[in-house]
Amino acid sequence: MKNKFLVSLFAAGLMAVSLGAQALEQVTGKVILTINGKIADKNTPTSAVFDRTLIEKLPQQNFTTMTPWDKKPIKFTGPLLRDVLMAVKASGATIKAAALNDYMTNIPLEDAKKFDVIVAHKMNGEDIPVKTKGPLFIVYPFDSKKELQSTTYYERSAWQLKSLTIE
Repeated sequence: MKNKFLVSLFAAGLMAVSLGAQALEQVTGKVILTINGKIADKNTPTSAVFDRTLIEKLPQQNFTTMTPWDKKPIKFTGPLLRDVLMAVKASGATIKAAALNDYMTNIPLEDAKKFDVIVAHKMNGEDIPVKTKGPLFIVYPFDSKKELQSTTYYERSAWQLKSLTIE
């Protein structure tokens, strides 16, 4: 009897662990970001997809910074890139970011750890429309460190972001 109880308790524990480690939620809205490559958590057979609701469920951050593309500082809001990568349990060394306009850039995974890079879905408190760099925009906190005010980091910023491939 004692062994049956222990086996039941062990099975219940495994079930709780597996539920707790459940993969990403399913999307209910339009997919705005697809992540594939070296990721452990997926919500489709081959990738992790996010709609606006899933993006907004991640911890949100914001900062205000000047960019080389605007005349005034802009307040960006969204999850940190590292939180997005943690949500899918990404591993690897490089992030290949692709935009709706076919722009592609490579971002060292280390950047997500080293800098507070945001996957912005809001600019100045408003959702970012596609015609204004949306729906998502990878942006570095350029004003926080002089080293970020360079072509290297400007080129790693990707607006109209549609996908990340982790390599």
